[in-house]
Order: sequence, then structure tokens, then C-alpha cells
Amino acid sequence: MKRLALLNRDGVINFASAELIKSPDEWQLMEGVGEAIARLNQAGVICVVVSNQPGIGEELFSLDQLMQINIKMQRELAEYDAKVEFMLFCPHGPDIECDCRKPRPGLLLEAMERTGAKPKNTFFVGDSIQDVQAALQAKIKPALVRTGNGEKTEAENHVDLEGVAVYDDLADFVEYFLEQTDHK
Repeated sequence: MKRLALLNRDGVINFASAELIKSPDEWQLMEGVGEAIARLNQAGVICVVVSNQPGIGEELFSLDQLMQINIKMQRELAEYDAKVEFMLFCPHGPDIECDCRKPRPGLLLEAMERTGAKPKNTFFVGDSIQDVQAALQAKIKPALVRTGNGEKTEAENHVDLEGVAVYDDLADFVEYFLEQTDHK
């Protein structure tokens, strides 16, 4: 049984910015995330980043800059013996109709297909209503964290949040998740 953790990047793994993260210098790992991902890895959970990156389509940064950010992310995670298997991203802005931009489930479905994980063994940790909606459309378990835009998202009390578990941060989610799966 393959278990898959889909993780939004900005606001879940690293600090988010209203200006978008456009370079490795702007990217900063949040406290506790390296350890949390390492715990998932040690428990045999495949971790994949799924992220909207509209700055590419808006030409605010290049694909090469995104790859440099990802290299920095992997290097910093490696300091905790943590890793993500790969990153899937949508380069389109909200005005482009595509299947890959969250809240559509295209990237989540692709991640499950590439890893062989089933929806019942997959969860998506995000900080926005779009993340929750994408998870629900992909028929996987959503989890909302209060980091990034999560507190604001929680306060909006959107109908799609009904029944969605909310956690302080990724480490809090991982603690709960591993406790639940250890008792099954």
C-alpha cells in the first residue's frame, strides 16, 4: 500500500509572500518542516510538492529560477534527511483555463498516477481553499494548515471546509497523521 502526501509549497513548506517567491534568496524553509517531512519519509510516505506557480506565465521569474528554488528546497530538506520525490506545478495564471491549476485536480491526479498511490491512501496538505477544493475534486483527503494563508482561509468559513481537519502547521499534521496510522 503506497501512501502519498501531496504538499502545497508556499505557505506549507516555506514562508509565503504576496509578491510570490521569485528566487532562491526569497525562499525560506519554515521551522519544523524539515523534521516533519523526514518523519513522513521514515514512515514510508511518498512526498510530492504540488504548486501553482503563476509567476512563470506572468514572466515574473523563469523556469530556470523555479528549478533553482527547488534545488535549494531539496538541499535544505536533505539537512534533515528529508526529501520530496518530485514537484508538479502549474505555470498558468488564474485567467487561463487549464486542468493543472488548483482548484482543478489535474496535478493531484498526475501525482497519484506517477506514484501508483490510490486516493484513499493520499492526502493533500494546503493553506488555501483552492488546495482543499482540488483535493475534494481528486477524491483525496484534504488537510488545511494555519500557516501561510491558512488562518485567513479558516476564518472565511467556506462551505468546502466543512469536515476538513485544520492543523497549526505541517508538523502538527504529521504528528496527528502518524499517530492515526500507527494505530491501524
